[in-house]
Amino acid sequence: MSKADAFTEAGKTAVLQNIHGTMEFLRKHPPFNLMENAHLAYLVENSLLRFYAAGESILKPDDGIVEHFYIVKQGRVHGQRPYTTKRGTEPTFEISEGECFPVAALVGERATRTEHLAAEDTFCLVLDKAAFVKLFSLSDTLRDFALRGVSSLLDQVNQQVQLRAAESLGAQYSLDTRLGDLALQHPVTCPPDATLKEAVRTMHEQHVGSIVIADEQAHPLGIFTLRDLRSFIGGDDGDLGKPIDQLMTPRPFHLPPAATAFDAAIAMTERHIAHVCVVDHGILRGVVSERDLFSLQRVDLVHLARTIRSAARVENLAALRSDIRQLVDNMLAHGASSTQITHIVTLLNDHTVCRVIELAIEELGDPGIPFTWLCFGSEGRREQTLHTDQDNGILFEAADAAEAAHIRGRLLPLAERINRDLDTCGFTLCRGNIMASNPQLCLSRQEWQRRFSSFVREVTAENLLSSTIFFDLRAIWGPQEGCDQLREAFQQDIASNGVFQRLMAENALRQRPPIGRFRDFVVTRKDDDDKGKLDLKVQGLTPFVDGARLLALSHAVESCNTLERLRQLVEKEVIDAKDGAAYEEAYHFIQQTRMQQHQQQSRDGQPYSNRLDPDALNHLDRRILRESFRQAQRLQASLALRYRL
Repeated sequence: MSKADAFTEAGKTAVLQNIHGTMEFLRKHPPFNLMENAHLAYLVENSLLRFYAAGESILKPDDGIVEHFYIVKQGRVHGQRPYTTKRGTEPTFEISEGECFPVAALVGERATRTEHLAAEDTFCLVLDKAAFVKLFSLSDTLRDFALRGVSSLLDQVNQQVQLRAAESLGAQYSLDTRLGDLALQHPVTCPPDATLKEAVRTMHEQHVGSIVIADEQAHPLGIFTLRDLRSFIGGDDGDLGKPIDQLMTPRPFHLPPAATAFDAAIAMTERHIAHVCVVDHGILRGVVSERDLFSLQRVDLVHLARTIRSAARVENLAALRSDIRQLVDNMLAHGASSTQITHIVTLLNDHTVCRVIELAIEELGDPGIPFTWLCFGSEGRREQTLHTDQDNGILFEAADAAEAAHIRGRLLPLAERINRDLDTCGFTLCRGNIMASNPQLCLSRQEWQRRFSSFVREVTAENLLSSTIFFDLRAIWGPQEGCDQLREAFQQDIASNGVFQRLMAENALRQRPPIGRFRDFVVTRKDDDDKGKLDLKVQGLTPFVDGARLLALSHAVESCNTLERLRQLVEKEVIDAKDGAAYEEAYHFIQQTRMQQHQQQSRDGQPYSNRLDPDALNHLDRRILRESFRQAQRLQASLALRYRL
């Protein structure tokens, strides 16, 4: 072989090694890790490697329609968007090794809105537009990522979790399964003029725990269950010849086939029922039972809720907390969303609080005064995790201050007992004394209304802090009307007070997401165990919670839940639909990460902590967490613009 041929062969080998090495690099990073080999090879073969010195502009809005697709091979890129307020630029975001840009502008055939600069000496793989368009048409993975962005990466995370669950627990379905996709048996029915004896015989022959009373067109008229049968037999009247329509529960609760098993589980738990009819355009299609849901995920949510509501002693309720922890463990293992889990935890906590109140009244005696047990903060937003303390109060009706003082004297001993028993059940006492046993939080509706009005009129640091807690309220036990009237009153006060809204906006900008200009995360520098960690709750969730609360209270959105607030704000066109979806996904991922950490801490016997070491995350989770924090940054930037801060 001649020297020229040898040189040519060496060159080919070097090129192939370079292509192979670049492909191996890309396989470590999403979405390229899921692309087919041929498509990945096409990307690498048609890319050029370009160098950008620190501070050099790679791409900017003035360049016009984007003509190239960039992947950071080495180094870091940060983006800076012109900002219309006095701050000059929107907060910087980081793009690190293995990440790409500017996908949205390239797909939309427009200029980028952000200037991309090399944060340090940086190498990028650069693919021209024509090659990108061809690759976009060939690769489903790249196309999905380009059109949905971080949503597609979140799908990867959820699929990995569910795959691990299927391997370890063998689950065929999940609580996300549509009711119409379940293997529902043909519903067992009888006509309304059937006798009780005939209905029970049919239930026995079909081995079912319920029978639906339906007309000739299969419209459900009522339902009769084994529980109803036990109640009937326990009564004085044992006439088995009675028509079933006199004993059935009329207008049975139903859901459409598009509803999920989770929706059915929540309905059963909230309504204290064990069966849900599946109805499509008025026609009965099936019945989902508590047993069906248990078989889905080995999670007997409905039975657990019933056990809580029938507990005979506070000690029994305290023992059931471990069952709730196991329930959350199972749901996390099956890939249930943080929204589903916090909803269920809050629901079971509500049942626990109600039962504690009932047991306290049984032991101390009924005070003879109607009252409403209020909850605030995360419980009021239905966003509780297992790691929670008490934020509660009492509302009652009184004609004047004298009557209010008298009623308060009657209710405070009961409130003290309830707070103490809740502490026994794992709801730790509030260090700030935001509890019903505090005389300042056991108030008549008029007293509550005056207090909330003072928050809006008399703006102090303490009142602003109080507003972030008390304005997320709902009734857990007792009459609902007073709570509704109270919420309506303070929403009107806030909507008409621009000064207070602006101060709330300033307060909402205090907790900044932990993303810096020259590093992907800003972590604590304390000389203790928290050094180098992020606070998922304060730095991650709080910006979304505070921002959604401010906008909801300013635009007559009644919901207290953060995600529901964001959705309703999108419906009212206060927030752009794409922004709302991005905020929701970001909030969901941070909450999911936090809950998984709490579960691991519980299994390891460690105290609950919201602080996370980002170096403990894999590349995909770390990237999505950083993007989630950036969405919190964007929400705060929009508030700053809206309120001219």
